[in-house]
Amino acid sequence: NDPEGKGVVVDPDAKLEEELIVRPTSETIIWNTYKGWIQSYRDLPILCNQWANVVRWEMRTRLFLRTAEFLWQEGHTAHATKEEAIEEATRMIHVYQKFVEEWMGVPVIVGHKSPNERFAGAVDTLTIEALMQDGKALQSGTSHFLGQNFAKAFDVQYINKEGKLEYVWATSWGVSTRLMGALIMAHSDNNGLVLPPKLAPIQVVLIPIYKGEEQMRQIVERLRTIAEELKSKGLSVKIDDRDNVRSGFKFAEYELKGVPVRLALGPRDLENGTIELVRRDTLEKETVSQEGLTDRVAALMDEIQQNIFRKALDYRNSMITKVDTWDEFVDVLENKGGFISAHWDGTVETEVAIKDATKATIRCIPIDAVEEEGKCVFSSKPSHRRVLFARSY
Repeated sequence: NDPEGKGVVVDPDAKLEEELIVRPTSETIIWNTYKGWIQSYRDLPILCNQWANVVRWEMRTRLFLRTAEFLWQEGHTAHATKEEAIEEATRMIHVYQKFVEEWMGVPVIVGHKSPNERFAGAVDTLTIEALMQDGKALQSGTSHFLGQNFAKAFDVQYINKEGKLEYVWATSWGVSTRLMGALIMAHSDNNGLVLPPKLAPIQVVLIPIYKGEEQMRQIVERLRTIAEELKSKGLSVKIDDRDNVRSGFKFAEYELKGVPVRLALGPRDLENGTIELVRRDTLEKETVSQEGLTDRVAALMDEIQQNIFRKALDYRNSMITKVDTWDEFVDVLENKGGFISAHWDGTVETEVAIKDATKATIRCIPIDAVEEEGKCVFSSKPSHRRVLFARSY
């Protein structure tokens, strides 16, 4: 695997019965292919999306976040104009933002990477940056405006409407199984996973509490009726009627798995027409009427989804700290963590010096960053806007 992404490097010392080739991301394959596909402006735009396994040279792996091999979704596009390519790269970062925020319940900051942190070969890299509960940032998706760099490297030209040859304009974008790590780390607590209802494989688990065969039969029968009503609302439901484990074990198991709503029905509930309802996000427990239960649980899904996002957003916002001096910068980094909003003089030298001194990097220059005159926290040189620093995974 060539770390520069230029092709396949053969290990002369490898003695394998079968030839084994590992591949980095797909630019080399894609652009070699595009060269054969693109002749005229009529062939553009080309938009390719794929899921693929790729290999990275990771010295220290971390489950879900940094693994030697991972599954990811990547897109590669070719366009006739610069404007079209920029529009596509911008559109895709907001697609990622929408999914991560509205489905995963994880708030992100959209911004531009600094030139030093850009994808190699990109003119501009857009990123979504999330914050985990330990105060570290996580790059959760990127979208790159590649200009004509790859088109020139692979000689991909097209004939425009005037009959002249031009290089195409390109983008690439991707998210990976790292998002699973973000989901786990952003919401979970000491009891296990906390899953947003929109992504939970089981949204509601129903657990019978009984003594003896006859009680079990009656309670499970009632739970089956309730389950069918919940399914009619489009909810994913499971009845756990195992008789070889105690109900307390089941409660702990489904908390560990992050199931959004747990319903437990016992003999007294059967008599009174009630049921015990526990929501995973708050662990609040209440006894409610079986009447109107279906609508109540369906509405609760939206409420839990919003609450999970709001909790993560409030935490993230509380962990963005403005600083104006180097002493403040170091103090916040060591004692609080999170994002640090600070002035930077725009030079790679300063960026590298800050990273060497603190392990903090520029996570992004937010797309909504306002012009603001100030002095760089490290060099004291003039700065025109704040950027976000953080330690990251």
